[in-house]
Amino acid sequence: MEGNYNYYIVALSIVIAILASYSALSITGKISHARGKTKLFWLFAGSFVMGSGVWSMHFVGMLAFHMHATVKYDVWLTLLSMLASMVSSFIAFYITMPLNIKWSKLTLSGLIMGIGIVAMHYIGMEAMIMDMELTYDRSLWILSAVIAFLASYAALFLFLRFRNQTGSSWLKWCSAVIMGFAICGMHYTGMKAVRFIHHGDMIIEHTKSVDFFLLYGVTVTIFIILFVSWGAMFFDRHVLEKMAFQDTITGLPNRNEMNRFFDTQVSNENIGVLFLDLDQFKAINDTLGHDIGDLLIQEVGQRLRQFIHGGQQVFRIGGDEFLIIVKQCKEQQAVQLAEQILQSLKNPYRIKGNELYVTGSIGISIGPIDQSDRSILLKTADTAMYKAKSLGKNRYCVYNDGMGAKEVRRMELEKDLQLALENKQFYIVYQPKWNVKSNSLYGFEALIRWKHPRLGIVSPSEFIPISEETGMIVPITSWVLENACSQCKIWQEQGIEKPVSVNLSNRLFQVGNLFEMIRKILNTKELDPHLLELEITESMVLLDLKDITQQLQSIRSLGVRVSMDDFGTGYSSIGLLDQIPIDALKLDRLFTNDIGTPRKNAIINAIILMAEELKLDVIAEGVESQEHIEHLAQLGCHVMQGYFYGKPMKVKEIDEWYKHQDGINRNALEV
Repeated sequence: MEGNYNYYIVALSIVIAILASYSALSITGKISHARGKTKLFWLFAGSFVMGSGVWSMHFVGMLAFHMHATVKYDVWLTLLSMLASMVSSFIAFYITMPLNIKWSKLTLSGLIMGIGIVAMHYIGMEAMIMDMELTYDRSLWILSAVIAFLASYAALFLFLRFRNQTGSSWLKWCSAVIMGFAICGMHYTGMKAVRFIHHGDMIIEHTKSVDFFLLYGVTVTIFIILFVSWGAMFFDRHVLEKMAFQDTITGLPNRNEMNRFFDTQVSNENIGVLFLDLDQFKAINDTLGHDIGDLLIQEVGQRLRQFIHGGQQVFRIGGDEFLIIVKQCKEQQAVQLAEQILQSLKNPYRIKGNELYVTGSIGISIGPIDQSDRSILLKTADTAMYKAKSLGKNRYCVYNDGMGAKEVRRMELEKDLQLALENKQFYIVYQPKWNVKSNSLYGFEALIRWKHPRLGIVSPSEFIPISEETGMIVPITSWVLENACSQCKIWQEQGIEKPVSVNLSNRLFQVGNLFEMIRKILNTKELDPHLLELEITESMVLLDLKDITQQLQSIRSLGVRVSMDDFGTGYSSIGLLDQIPIDALKLDRLFTNDIGTPRKNAIINAIILMAEELKLDVIAEGVESQEHIEHLAQLGCHVMQGYFYGKPMKVKEIDEWYKHQDGINRNALEV
């Protein structure tokens, strides 16, 4: 027995197949790029839409088949057919989730999806309850199975093709139409293969076999599923994605969007990456407040928008850092773009009555996106940016392999400074100062050291300049002051009542709370102020003599001593010594290197005589031999510091050193 079709319902089944295909194509990109539980959500959603879409098309297509006989459906077999379609879709999507899929896995996933579609169709046929028997034409049955497998492979191929495309496009709609007709082709070929046989004693009722209530119920349900899936995608794309991938201040794509770009793009074409960091932003943010800082960032973002076009995109990746990506880029093109950006940035900004000026440093890196490390271009551009800053800022620098190792190390140290403070990677060593006139201990200098977990001991000459530039020197110095005062208090209780000196950076004078910091530490540690000495550099007072002088006077009013370190190097401050409130001068080791020469002796003698007139102590650094001691003592310098008396040592070594020196002194007194 053969039946005929209600072609309106056939058309409806085709529409459902196309809409389901389009929804599945749209969701597949979410599966590959989502993370954590979100990936699992989109995997289930995609499997549900694809599986239910294919099943609903089949069911509506069955309702379109008119046999002039009463047909009912076994509920459990019907649900099993739906489950077969969904489970096979889930497995196929799960196998093809990775961004780089091998052909063997694509073959396996297509096979599984094809088996699921065939199973769904023929289990659905078995679910029909009627007074007839079903047989199949073998050739048409095989053809329907082949079409199912071809449709499955086409579907997976299109999923992979559109996984990076989140928006709507005519090509995606064309693909959905092809998929819809392929799925329908499998169904109606399978229906063509079936033969309905009734026995002679069976009575054929000439009634309509279409249950319109069931048809409308299924149709409405399917459309609800499709619209809900579209609604979820719309909410994700236009609300959640905007919140997650768009910067709230500038409206530019943010770091998440940048990471997604690097995660999804694998190309042999050259990509230009320009890493931009504003030069004077931190000072503006600290002095005028974060509100002005945010408005400035907003203005910078507006200026950078003019460079978004074609193959160029701008991202704000945090703070005062921006990234510009140029597709199909050559070095000359990137250099010209960098020059245009720098020129645009340095024009004045007028924000709430303030006329602000900022410049930028740009690091440029050009090359293909490496499949093994997709962020390598970002790292090298960051390295080149730091190089541009070290060359004087307000400029660009193109990355080359020569700058790599040094700049990468510097960048790593900068990023690890905060972690080093939190994880107690810093420690303090103390170098003794000796009074040769009284042959007794004069005091100690506290010196910070960094034991990096991977790089080992990092020299202060390497990490101190970085900490000064980043502002980390402030919390680091506070930590040194607290620990040095604690140790000095312990020594005082042990009978070693000698001052400990700590070096100060000019950044400490800029924060405006140095006096309160020192007073609070002294009170907390219950240390006598005369046991703390602060060392400043002579070039520091040339920055703002009046302000620094006032701060030093306040600090000295507590009873804290102040000495000028490395005197005689860099900028000369001899003409200002009578105005600077200090207690001692520390001669740089430069003067002790060739102390035996008449000219050097004359200079040292002049400094000592000047210090005596100003009632300042003189401490010589870099003393390493008996010859140094004799020459300095003859010239009138009696306090010395250097390897001759002791290298910088940890507390335990200092204790042993002091016991040894105390024993020597006692023996000398007995003699």
